[in-house]
Amino acid sequence: METLVKYRGRCVSRDDVETIKKVIEDFPGSSRRFISQELCRIWDWRQPNGYLKDMVCRSLLLLLESSGFIKLPPRKCTPNNPLANRKKPEKIVVDETPLQCKLSDISISLIQVRKTSREKMFDSLVEQYHYLGYTQPVGEHLKYLAFHGDRPLACLARASAPWHIKARDRFIGWTKRERQKNLHLIASNTRFPILPWIRIQCLASRLLSISRKNLSEHWNRLYNHPVYLVETFVDVRRFSGTCYRADNWIQAGLTTGRGKANKTHVRLVSKKAVFVRPLRKNFRKKLRDAAQGRSENIFRRSAGRRR
Repeated sequence: METLVKYRGRCVSRDDVETIKKVIEDFPGSSRRFISQELCRIWDWRQPNGYLKDMVCRSLLLLLESSGFIKLPPRKCTPNNPLANRKKPEKIVVDETPLQCKLSDISISLIQVRKTSREKMFDSLVEQYHYLGYTQPVGEHLKYLAFHGDRPLACLARASAPWHIKARDRFIGWTKRERQKNLHLIASNTRFPILPWIRIQCLASRLLSISRKNLSEHWNRLYNHPVYLVETFVDVRRFSGTCYRADNWIQAGLTTGRGKANKTHVRLVSKKAVFVRPLRKNFRKKLRDAAQGRSENIFRRSAGRRR
């Protein structure tokens, strides 16, 4: 069957376009949101937690319209987009009294704070004390705060893995098809600042160790699937990755330095060391198991499945 558009690894055929046109025709005056949600129901296009992939579907519809395949109804409203109109997190002041002691002298609690009252504290501390600042993650993600009593010690963020990292993919040994199906089973460490007034030797590696133990359970609780591997990227111009090595992370190689949105072979950003940490002994089997993946046949399903 002829492919008209390939979007996020999925092929859209003429039959799929006809299905979209029929939905638009069957529901005159409906909003673009309604159309995308109706198509998600027809195709059973859902996230692992059961939610419709509404935003992804809307992006696909815009792509098809810009390519001249469909004509969407006029926008009914333009809601605020927090990703496009980003505001810096509100500054939250915490106790900055220097804390310098042995690791054995403190009790550590690592708390998942996403969708809790402490999430604003996480956002604020990352914005203030991580050299890259805070950016709102897109897709699946978790946020952790480490405390000693009521005092925050560090922030740790996990998010969806980048689409293609050559060193990581070579380490796993999976095929392109296996990666397309199972990429959601990897989590990426995106932020890990220890607050600058905290001076505790080996704290970073201890937090990495603690965070690994419940990560898959927490991910499964929120997104209805586990994770089997964690990865991170270390800017070798700034850091040596000592804490990751201390927690037995494996350096799989280096990034190309092209950046995630660059389609050329020109180096645009600094190369980073790719570190990975398996969460299970059979992680390769799990990541290469076709049964673990999401269906790639969403666009082939009958329009008669409309609910």
